[in-house]
Amino acid sequence: MTTDVHPVVARLGEDFLAQAYGRAYHHFSGEPGRLDGLLEWDDLNALLAHHRIEPPRLRLSAVGETLPLHAYSVPVITRRSTVWHRLKPADLHRHLAEGATLVLDAIDELHPAVGHLAQELERHLRTGIQINAYASWTPDEGFGIHWDDHDVLVLQLDGAKRWRIHGPTRQAPLHRDTDVPEPPPHEPLAELVLSAGDMLYLPRGWWHEVTASEGVHSLHLTCGMQTTTGADLLQWLSEDLRRDITVRNDLPRFGTEKEKADFVRSLGDLVMKEFEDAALLDRFLTMRDASDRARLVPSLPYVEGVPPDPALVVHLVTARARLHSDREGHAVLTAGGQEWTFSPQAAPLLSLLVNGGRHRLDALARAAGLRVGQAASLVSELVDGEIAAVGRTG
Repeated sequence: MTTDVHPVVARLGEDFLAQAYGRAYHHFSGEPGRLDGLLEWDDLNALLAHHRIEPPRLRLSAVGETLPLHAYSVPVITRRSTVWHRLKPADLHRHLAEGATLVLDAIDELHPAVGHLAQELERHLRTGIQINAYASWTPDEGFGIHWDDHDVLVLQLDGAKRWRIHGPTRQAPLHRDTDVPEPPPHEPLAELVLSAGDMLYLPRGWWHEVTASEGVHSLHLTCGMQTTTGADLLQWLSEDLRRDITVRNDLPRFGTEKEKADFVRSLGDLVMKEFEDAALLDRFLTMRDASDRARLVPSLPYVEGVPPDPALVVHLVTARARLHSDREGHAVLTAGGQEWTFSPQAAPLLSLLVNGGRHRLDALARAAGLRVGQAASLVSELVDGEIAAVGRTG
């Protein structure tokens, strides 16, 4: 069984959550070896060599503009008349040497170690995570001064990067918003250099500019955190309230003034009743966790169900599953937008999976007092529901 806390997650403890998360930037000084092995230059080279990755997922950016694909690739027509673009290393190198930044989006879906980090961050922060990789070689700014509509955690893997942080000019800006943030002041609020092993947290809306200005190349990961706002709560509530006839009724467009006023008042009463429920926020957050997108992890070669092999290793591929007991004591698991109800005896097995890590099938069976074959049948249901995966190694 493996349930060790990831070293990156270990640094995001209670003090960070209480004092910095969603409030202010925070610089974590590096510790030797803390980020070693997460993503190496050879790993990035291998991804570019062995995957057909095209824009916008893979792109080169210079001075805020994306370079055209033909500037560093050549189209290849296969014998089945499909077209893909093969990178030209010499052209790629030239543009990077001239100041472009290489960006690879969602590298957590391509690289196992980065994918594991993303899932552990999702479990800890209870939100969706996408990790992008950035590589640059010159002091030129790939993106100019800008702000992001989501919080980010930056991990400096190699080299160094200079960050000029200007702070926000609009509190909690959104991707779809009513106003655009004002430009930031010329002088930065803070200026710092991230070296290998350093981490930086920035809340959404904080203006920043980034350059590899220290005379060395730079490789870093940016962990983007999905926002969950009051707008999301209101949108969910409007959908949830469709169960009530008042919400489903037509608007009294041609009604009397009294009929219109009565309709608006009835809607207001309905919404206020919901907001008087102290459990409303927890209901919403439980729904968000339960509908969290599962990660893509097939379980080959076990296409006909999970065999009763004690050495098989099982893990959930969604980090925010919820487990509770219903009134009859049954174990109820919600994950990936689905719900399963199991006997009370299955609760210890499910609890191990929900708490994270990878677990041998025989260990899961022992925890619940089940035979290995019974545990395999239960796990098969979760694999068929695409929220669990099995393999031979932990």
